[in-house]
Amino acid sequence: MRSPPRARRLLWTAIAIGGLVATTVLGHRLGGHNALRQQTALAQQQLQLQAQALDQRIERYRALPQLLALDPDLRAAVAASVDAPTRERLNRRLEEANRTAQASTLTLIGADGTAIAASNWRTLGSNVGERYAFRPYVQQALREGSGRFYGIGVTTGVPGYFLSEALRDADGRAVGVIVIKLELTQYEERWPHAGSVVLASDRHGVVFLASRPEWRYRLLAPLTGSARAELEATRQYGSQPLRPFVGTIGDDALARIDNPAMPGRWVWQRTPLADTDWTLHLLQDATPVAVAAWQWAGIAGVSWIALVFVVLFAQQRLRLGALRRRSREELETLVRQHAEELRTAKDGLVAAAQEADTGLSRRLAHLPQGVVIIDARLRIVAWNARYIELFRFPPDLVRVGTPIEDVFRYNARRGLLGPGPVEETIERRLDHLRSGKPHARESEKSDGTVLEIRGNPLPDGGFVTSYADITAYKTTARELRTLADALEQRIAERTADLEQARREAEAANRQKGRFAAAAVHDLLQPLNAARMFVSALRARLPSAEARTIVDSIESALSAQDGILTSLLDVSRLESGTLQANVHDVPLGPVLEALAREAGVLAQARGLQLDAVPTHAWVRSDPVLLRRLVQNFLSNAVRYTAHGRILLGCRRVGTSLRIEVHDTGPGIAPNRQREIFEEFRRLDDGGGDDRGVGLGLSIVERIARLLGHRIDLRSQPGVGSVFSVTVPRVAPGDAAPVPVPEADDDDAPLRGCRVWVVDDAPQVCAATRLLLERWECDVLLADGPHAALAAAMHGQAPDIVLLDVRMGEHHGPTLLDTLCERWGAVPLVIVITGETDPALRAQAREAGHGFLSKPVRPPALRALMMQMRLRGH
Repeated sequence: MRSPPRARRLLWTAIAIGGLVATTVLGHRLGGHNALRQQTALAQQQLQLQAQALDQRIERYRALPQLLALDPDLRAAVAASVDAPTRERLNRRLEEANRTAQASTLTLIGADGTAIAASNWRTLGSNVGERYAFRPYVQQALREGSGRFYGIGVTTGVPGYFLSEALRDADGRAVGVIVIKLELTQYEERWPHAGSVVLASDRHGVVFLASRPEWRYRLLAPLTGSARAELEATRQYGSQPLRPFVGTIGDDALARIDNPAMPGRWVWQRTPLADTDWTLHLLQDATPVAVAAWQWAGIAGVSWIALVFVVLFAQQRLRLGALRRRSREELETLVRQHAEELRTAKDGLVAAAQEADTGLSRRLAHLPQGVVIIDARLRIVAWNARYIELFRFPPDLVRVGTPIEDVFRYNARRGLLGPGPVEETIERRLDHLRSGKPHARESEKSDGTVLEIRGNPLPDGGFVTSYADITAYKTTARELRTLADALEQRIAERTADLEQARREAEAANRQKGRFAAAAVHDLLQPLNAARMFVSALRARLPSAEARTIVDSIESALSAQDGILTSLLDVSRLESGTLQANVHDVPLGPVLEALAREAGVLAQARGLQLDAVPTHAWVRSDPVLLRRLVQNFLSNAVRYTAHGRILLGCRRVGTSLRIEVHDTGPGIAPNRQREIFEEFRRLDDGGGDDRGVGLGLSIVERIARLLGHRIDLRSQPGVGSVFSVTVPRVAPGDAAPVPVPEADDDDAPLRGCRVWVVDDAPQVCAATRLLLERWECDVLLADGPHAALAAAMHGQAPDIVLLDVRMGEHHGPTLLDTLCERWGAVPLVIVITGETDPALRAQAREAGHGFLSKPVRPPALRALMMQMRLRGH
């Protein structure tokens, strides 16, 4: 069949290429339109949800001005002149109402536009006495009864949404205005900050809310002269420069944005906000539209190519059907020719073997293997010199026509056929040659030579056998096996060494933990005694100057206590012995206790510490979380020379972020990572109590143990914000159990019989002195041997203060022996410097009290009072 003409091939090629281009372009357009329609619909849904959320937030506060406008006191205040006491009462009332409503400010304005009272009357930027007659929300309320306006506060400089309501006298005349200001920046922070952009613009096209700060106060359209005059008259945006938006928006809602710079194309959707003259905008990256368009184009192109291939395949099948019929005869002819050529080649091989008078074949001489060929009668017809060389045959043994059986017998006499009867071995080899089956095997000669023997039958009978010398290969293989065995042995030895090193390292780590626990125990014993001596000494000093010196000593001991505790925490965190007890806990009591403790230190340094109350519950270990935030507060108090410290929390999705703000010196960005290292501290703090640089290192380790995230935002010269993000959970049913406070009256401990069992004489003496000051009867204050000697049946004390590690004696074991001798079980408070958390759990299970050394006397007294009341 002739090939198609050139013109036809060009025509079909042009049709295929043109169809491919057309289907690709069509698929690109359809895919782009479909993706754009879907993304536009999704954007509209998201925009409606954002609009509903913003409208609901504003709707929450719309009724408050209307209710306050009905208040007789407020109406009377704007109807007549206000004296100073009345103004202060109104200020406090608005302050309380604003605290309940959780708005920004509440302001009472007279008919002349002057603010009479305001909820922010305590701050420097108070609204009281300021004139707001030029503000639209005042004019609208006096004219129409209510007003609304968004702008930047002329007094506070903080933007917000103002809702106003007129106060009327008995005749229905507007005599004043009550205004509530809402800050929408908190809602603005909930808008998405990655991928999408959410904007809110007023009726002049000015963007006043934006999820990205570079969009704020942008002009979406040029301002008219009247609009610009109105903005200047109302001072709506203060001194903020209104920058123009630069870009193009197509009819298909696709936009290109040059200023602010946003590469690529964006889907721009907008919707009006109900009951306002605002417009809400949503910008989404249009990359998925382009990707979908190209995917559709690819699918269309591939489909067209598949169609073309189907057509070509069908055409090829028709051509192949015709070719098969013609090729069948040609194939049969080729097979016959090939068979004839094989017979000719075999005859030529046999003839070549017979060319030389000696029977050596020149055609086989080049082969590296020894080769011998026998015919169907098992007689030699050809061989090469390598065959003679391998077996060292005599010159007259191998000739053309020599039976292979003679060669076998010659090799058998030399022992080359192996053990066993010779005739059976020879007959077995001859039977194998007659069967015509191929074979392959290895044979080792007496001199160590290893031969690889391969045999294959010939088409018309006979056999060809090759003998290859593989001695070098087998030697190399044995050497490799020996080397592999040696390597395995070395690997096993090295593995054993590494395992031994690991065991030694683990033993050293355990020894380090035991040494750290013992060292801390020994250090805490004299420190505990010193604190008790100081507490007892302070009550006996008559002069304030002497008590001040004692307070300084106690402060120094507290600082030493903090350093030891920090070192102990680092050791426990590194060794992994500190275990977290994570469960649902209310956050409010934890933060309130921390605020009270840090507030005393802050007040002593002339600082103001504020805490925002919370009712949230979180999932964490309350003890470790308290320690973490306590380090934040301690750092803030230590490094803040003057100003304010704020403790609070805010929701972040399903989590809660606990933040500590300070007005300290701030931290340079290149040094913010250093402060989380051990013994690292900056030289920017004021005072001499900057610590040893362990607090934030402990914070970082505790956060890693609990799986919480630590963040730091800081600006040199302004201050820092340390925060930890914890999982937020639904409030639980169980309320926190209050810990009874120690009463100033020591009467509950008067006459309480106490035993103090401790192996440190200083601790015993200090504890006895402290207990006697509380009017307790200290029956024993000595070591374990004295306790065993003094224990008698029926003379058990009311409370036992028991150490844990006392030389060869263990506190709980000693207690069991004492209880047997007393015949009773008294109240027990375990006092120890041990760091094992299991001790606290064991004491709790046994119903004992537990205190860690060094013991604070108020804590000891409170626990003794609590346990004694519980025992009664």
